[in-house]
Amino acid sequence: MTPQSQVPVDLLNPGQVFACLGLMEMTEVLCGPCEGEFACHGRDPMAEFRFRADDEPLAAVLDFLCETELCALAPRGSRLVAKEPGITTQVRADAFFPSPAPDSPSALPIRLNHGGASVSVEHWADGSTRDNVKFWAGAGGYSGAALARDALEAIRGLSEERWVEARRAPFDIGVPMSSSFRFDWRRDYVPLDLGFSINEHSGTIQSTGYPFVELLAAIGLEFARPVRVSPRSKLAYRYGVWHVPLPTLLARPVLGGASPGVQIRRFRLRLDWPGQENQARCIVDVQEE
Repeated sequence: MTPQSQVPVDLLNPGQVFACLGLMEMTEVLCGPCEGEFACHGRDPMAEFRFRADDEPLAAVLDFLCETELCALAPRGSRLVAKEPGITTQVRADAFFPSPAPDSPSALPIRLNHGGASVSVEHWADGSTRDNVKFWAGAGGYSGAALARDALEAIRGLSEERWVEARRAPFDIGVPMSSSFRFDWRRDYVPLDLGFSINEHSGTIQSTGYPFVELLAAIGLEFARPVRVSPRSKLAYRYGVWHVPLPTLLARPVLGGASPGVQIRRFRLRLDWPGQENQARCIVDVQEE
């Protein structure tokens, strides 16, 4: 029997849905071809994501994240290097790169390497016509590589007891995190709505982030994207989930709300500006269509 893993998922949390596809993408690299599906009960937003491959996929993914090494990638001939401590930069020797050379080292894509396997994390540097779904603004020049490094460090810092929890429900693991890719809306807020800024009370209030969701969601958007409800609006997106086993190749378009001949559920997420308009965005509401 093909080994199967399952994780609980909240369909009204877009980051968790994106992270499910991230689990499939990593499984393809680590274990071979993967199939996955969302097991739902009626219209209940709480579901179980089941995915299978030739090896036990969840264990392979979590072990990889615990041991992986991260590096930023720069195009051939570039002098851009990651600015944050502990992050190495690899300059490509060939002409392959997902986009024109970035204007800033903050936008350099990254790669995770371990045991001869490599996983790319570069959706924000996509040079195609697809929306890059970049919610973080890189305030102060803080890079995507640094955000991924912080998530990995949070994962590696988990106690043995919390690792037991992670192997059952990785999306529920929350730790203090001062920054993120903004995929999990349980951490974010709009200061104007809250009435104050948590950043001004960092000594007494800490934000709880969800490192597995953040990192796996960034990986899940490598070949798939939610779509804007309107091309003119940066604050509304649509995504979909599926209920029958699909290979990764078909799961990717379903995330954007397209149906390859199977019934899907579609959700609409609304964003807002936590700070200055046209910079960072955060998720403030999700509804099923």
